[in-house]
Amino acid sequence: MPRVKLFARFREIAGVSEVEVDGRNLREVMENLCNKYPKLRETLFEGEKLRDFVQIMVNGKNARGNLEYQVGEKDLIAIFPPVSGG
Repeated sequence: MPRVKLFARFREIAGVSEVEVDGRNLREVMENLCNKYPKLRETLFEGEKLRDFVQIMVNGKNARGNLEYQVGEKDLIAIFPPVSGG
């Protein structure tokens, strides 16, 4: 199963930093993640649409805009909230 790493606020909401979640594409992984941790749904999604500020990387590649992005058994999916610096 793909591994999902959650960062910052997302990690706090779920109460875990890393979890295995089944899915063949990001849409399925995100749906299964939200089923496992229901409080994440309102933070990650607005209705059926992923919120604009959610950043998703698959094996270090930006996959943010594409929930149909295919994932494999050994992939690492990282989900980040907005990042700001000073």
